[in-house]
Amino acid sequence: MMRISDFQLKDIVNVTNGKKLGRLTDIEINSATGAISSLIIEQSGKKFGLFGKEEEIIILWMNIVKIGGDVILVRYGEKSSEEEER
Repeated sequence: MMRISDFQLKDIVNVTNGKKLGRLTDIEINSATGAISSLIIEQSGKKFGLFGKEEEIIILWMNIVKIGGDVILVRYGEKSSEEEER
């Protein structure tokens, strides 16, 4: 079994480009099933100056590729095959 605090210690890396997205700040849980539906990541670095709000990235559970000992690999920013056909 894994705790939320275990998730927060892991780096989250995008398998599309190999870049670190940030660290886990929150999770969304499906209240009907009790399963995790998505991970919420706060990107490092502020885009709007010193007092700016950090951007959040929401990764759906289905876009998690692998949860390893030190890292969570996710797919983020890829176009789906349906979008590519258009």
